[in-house]
Amino acid sequence: MRITVALRLLIPFLLLLLYRQAMGETTSISIRYEPTIPLPGLQEKLGRTLGLAPSQDKRQRPLYVGHHTPLRGSTLYLKSDPFPLEDAIEKALAQTLPRYGVNTVPVSDWDGQADSLPLMEVDSVLTIEVRKCWVGGWAISRRTKVKASISIIIHLGIKKERTVFTSRLFGIKETTLSRWTPRAAGETLNEILTEVLDSFLANPYGTGSSF
Repeated sequence: MRITVALRLLIPFLLLLLYRQAMGETTSISIRYEPTIPLPGLQEKLGRTLGLAPSQDKRQRPLYVGHHTPLRGSTLYLKSDPFPLEDAIEKALAQTLPRYGVNTVPVSDWDGQADSLPLMEVDSVLTIEVRKCWVGGWAISRRTKVKASISIIIHLGIKKERTVFTSRLFGIKETTLSRWTPRAAGETLNEILTEVLDSFLANPYGTGSSF
């Protein structure tokens, strides 16, 4: 009888353990942006107020931003902090732009069209499409091979120009780490994000469509 009771108590624990091994563990990495290049005249280009319209994560697996596969054990999956990812990128911009004289405010009524810009109460408005954002780590002997890539599309409406500018941005980096940690993976991903956002803010007027 005691053996039967013990088995009944043990089976759910074993099933949970097997499930967690199959699905992998999850942890978060911090998404941050700190410009690495001068950004002169940003207020003149964007205006004093930039509206942040709801962005979209169009990746096939929007829940995660990466993974690490060790030689032994279960795969570790990475989530963005803040979550979801599109909010994390917008928040990173919102924390950075005021230093350059550009204040950000949330907006919800922009349809992405140039002819609606004169009706906006902000000087410019921005929305982001996330197409790819991933950092993968694979254990190789005593090292870990890491590959990170980001692909985003930014639509920027400039009220005074009555134009929507579209920037297609992509970055990739491969490296090898002697010791893999979620923090190291986050730093690698943030390096690519910084390169991408630096490139955009240095020349926010990509290709435009007016009315």
